[in-house]
Amino acid sequence: MSKTKVYYNSACPVCDAGIRHQRGKLEGCGADVDWVDVHASNEAATEVAADLEFVRERLHVKDAAGNVHVGWDAFVELWSKAPSQRALAAVARAPGLRSVFRWSYNGFAALLYRWNRWHRRW
Repeated sequence: MSKTKVYYNSACPVCDAGIRHQRGKLEGCGADVDWVDVHASNEAATEVAADLEFVRERLHVKDAAGNVHVGWDAFVELWSKAPSQRALAAVARAPGLRSVFRWSYNGFAALLYRWNRWHRRW
């Protein structure tokens, strides 16, 4: 079994801040996670069989079993690895809420992606 891998875009200041926060939580509890910055390593997007621009727009997590989680589900996967965030992950998976959270995340991610493109971050 391999480790969990997180694919994120450090060129986005909002994304980078969120990843730094989450990374601190997971490293603090000893979770075994590899952090892959697709801004620094564009070809890494192929590891999740996704277009680079899509990986820049939405967080991707490949779990130890090789399953790829995208967007909201990627956050939930990470939260489930930190003891202090497991309750949050359980709420985020709730059937009625999950679709609302996904829709909200996707909308925010699309706007954030456009904002970053407008600022020519990549």
